[in-house]
Amino acid sequence: MKFTCSIALSPLEQLVPLAQTAEECGFTSIALPDSLFYSETVSASYPYTPDGSRFWDADTPWPDPLVAAAAMGAATSRIRCYTQVLKLGPRSPLLLARQVGSVAVLTGNRFGLGVGLGWSPEESLWCGAPFDHRGARAGEAIEILRLVLGGGMVSYDGDFYRFGKLQMSPAPSQPVPIYVGDHSDAGLRRAARVGDGWTSAMMPFSELRDTIARLAALRASYGRADEPFEIQAVCVDRFGLDGYRRQAEIGVTDAVVMPWLFYGVGFDGSLEAKRDGVKRFADEIIAKL
Repeated sequence: MKFTCSIALSPLEQLVPLAQTAEECGFTSIALPDSLFYSETVSASYPYTPDGSRFWDADTPWPDPLVAAAAMGAATSRIRCYTQVLKLGPRSPLLLARQVGSVAVLTGNRFGLGVGLGWSPEESLWCGAPFDHRGARAGEAIEILRLVLGGGMVSYDGDFYRFGKLQMSPAPSQPVPIYVGDHSDAGLRRAARVGDGWTSAMMPFSELRDTIARLAALRASYGRADEPFEIQAVCVDRFGLDGYRRQAEIGVTDAVVMPWLFYGVGFDGSLEAKRDGVKRFADEIIAKL
């Protein structure tokens, strides 16, 4: 099993040193969250809390994940970064392809793109993008990203996006993996059909187990059962050596953790306390699995 260190909600000045410490301690990746802005009011409920409320406020730091990935990639040599997850809805797939390709090239192919639809109508509408037909538009956006990042002269003619022949250079020398994050049936189908993996939000073990089984059945129905496929999981109720072994048994390939939380250090904890949490987790869990 691989381990990814999530740096969500940490102060910006901590990101690079935390990435360096995670690399030293054997973590495979850094997970980068995405939020474009904090609107005073929202017209939809946040889907991943029991009451639909946001668990952050207007002052919570949210650096652009692609900029953060470039900064951390420049200060490390092995560890990867991936978005968990970047919101496709508000973004132009062509502009996003330009950014993703640049990060992938500059970091030596150490970048993966986790994508979701985006839950806030304001984030899409105030960025000039429609909020309806998000699933179908996301499907086309993923096709465009793969097409453009593959290199060469390409064009596209879809229901929502169209462009004539163009080329973005340089293209990454390896394919950029695209991980789909969505708990809905339509999202699971999208992940099974076109994703290189699926990435979860916070989930209890029993729900995670059932979802992984559903993904396996869907991938088989699309003829993809034998292809490599990542399961990046944020499991909220199975920890410790036994807990991570059980996660691996049900198909989790990459456990996404925020190590310092296990040792009583919060989002606003000091850098040294967080680095100590990373090291302790590595000694107690990663080194023994």
